[in-house]
Amino acid sequence: MRDCVIVGGGPAGLTAALYLARFLRSVTVIDAQDGRAQLIPKTHNLAPFPDGISGLDLLGRMRGHACQYGAVIEPGTVRSVAKQDGVFHITTDSRTLMARTVIFATGVFNHRPPLSSGQHAQGLALGLIRYCPVCDAYEVRDKRIAVLGHGDHGTKEARFISHYSPFVTLIPPDGSVGVPQTGIAALSAPMQRISLSETEVIVTLGTGASHHFDTLYVALGTTARSDLADGLGLRLDAGHIAVDSRQRTSLDGAYAIGDVTDGLDQIAAAMGQGAIAAAALHNSLTEKASRALTHSTAPHTDGPAATEPRLEVS
Repeated sequence: MRDCVIVGGGPAGLTAALYLARFLRSVTVIDAQDGRAQLIPKTHNLAPFPDGISGLDLLGRMRGHACQYGAVIEPGTVRSVAKQDGVFHITTDSRTLMARTVIFATGVFNHRPPLSSGQHAQGLALGLIRYCPVCDAYEVRDKRIAVLGHGDHGTKEARFISHYSPFVTLIPPDGSVGVPQTGIAALSAPMQRISLSETEVIVTLGTGASHHFDTLYVALGTTARSDLADGLGLRLDAGHIAVDSRQRTSLDGAYAIGDVTDGLDQIAAAMGQGAIAAAALHNSLTEKASRALTHSTAPHTDGPAATEPRLEVS
């Protein structure tokens, strides 16, 4: 029986694991190793790393840090989570773990552009394909920037990026621009394909016209990885796991952190949520243990004295 099983080994889950291990809690992280953080070529907006750090390097450091204090990190995919008689049963491909609590740190899926896996990886590595203007629009100031998206989400992202460059073009995949974008250029013909060179993104329209950009931001949205939480009966909000200020879900003992909750999709924010959830979880387990001890050591009497109030340690 573990104190906690964390589903997901990204920055949020690994931060929670570190804190719980230092709280002397038994904690196991189940990591499918397919999170978004490992795709980051280099991030420059984490305060301890002014020269930047890759996602893989960051995750490696965080795993080592958590394991140093006793956290267990296992590769694997969680298939189901159930709660029976106050105990969580977390089932992977190979076994079922039992825990007093569970933390969902499962993240989200990016909706990708029409590129092969190899081209997509190449584009990320070269900085031609990007997903997070909050993270790295600073690096493409005054460049020719394409924003692949539509509707309010695409429009808002294009407007955000226009703070960094006057050369922003919105590309709705189907060519439906909708309401004209004030101050933002838009391609109104359906997109036929995207191709990459070593230095450019080339967008070809159905008309045959080609447009060249220095980088392309994908604003096609995300899908929260909340299937496990949904199967457990947790309350969702627009697909994300609903939580309170302490990262507690609608089910006692279940917490959610990181991008699978609705908030700012940033590593720093995810790490903060991991710390908050770990502290709340530790305090909750401590209080429950204290109440159980008080109950088990209270004197048992017969007759009228049995109705007297019993002290509880808070």
